[in-house]
Order: sequence, then C-alpha cells, then structure tokens
Amino acid sequence: MSDPIQDEIIKEFDGLEWFDKYELLINSARKAGSMAEEFRTEENAISGCQSKVWVRSYTKNGRLLFEFDSDAMITKGITYLVLRVLNDRYPQEILDTDLYFIEEVGLKSNLSPARANGLASIIKRIREIAEGEAS
Repeated sequence: MSDPIQDEIIKEFDGLEWFDKYELLINSARKAGSMAEEFRTEENAISGCQSKVWVRSYTKNGRLLFEFDSDAMITKGITYLVLRVLNDRYPQEILDTDLYFIEEVGLKSNLSPARANGLASIIKRIREIAEGEAS
C-alpha cells in the first residue's frame, strides 16, 4: 500500500549520492526545531541509541502527536523522517504502517550499525507508545 508522505521522502532522496543524503538528513534536522529542555528527561529518552534521543507524545482528537530532539544531527534528521510519516495519525495507523521508505532511500543498508540500531529503537519506542494508546 502506497503512502504519499513516504513516496515524497523517496522522491527527495532519489538520485542522491550518500554524501548528499547525509546533507539532506542534516537539513531535515534543522527543520525539526528543538524540544523544550524540560521534556529531555529519562522518561522520554530512547535507549539503544548511540546519541541521545528524546520522544514525547500526546493525543489530540484520538491522534498521536510527537515532539522529539536529539543531540546528533543525523539521528535527529532520521527521527524527523520517521515522525514525518507517523506523526498525527491514529495509534492503529501507526502500528499498521510499513515504513518502506527506509529501505527505498537506503537508510537500512547505508547507516552504521550503531545508527541502524538507533533507528530500530526509535521505531520500536514510537510503536510501543501507539500500542499503549490503541489498547
């Protein structure tokens, strides 16, 4: 099943060399802004990431909304892409979404093992939040 946001991300990365893809991730991180210091807590921290990543969620009209931050620009850019797809969706939609853009843009195969583990941890945490809200 096609997802317009993921398809848009794939187009943005299409034809870029890895150096340019990293640049796009850094620019994505800059677009993301930052999370208020008061929410950079252990409770919002994601374990399993080499760098520090915080994700906070709240619901509005039954949809999950996320705020996030990271102390590393590449990780922040990756989180931005994931949440660009999953933000402002119903919990069950988040659980049902296949994040095919990760494979399509080469993130899965071109990230360092530490960053790939971090990506998996970020997705796992977001899905755990959605699961908690769906039940």
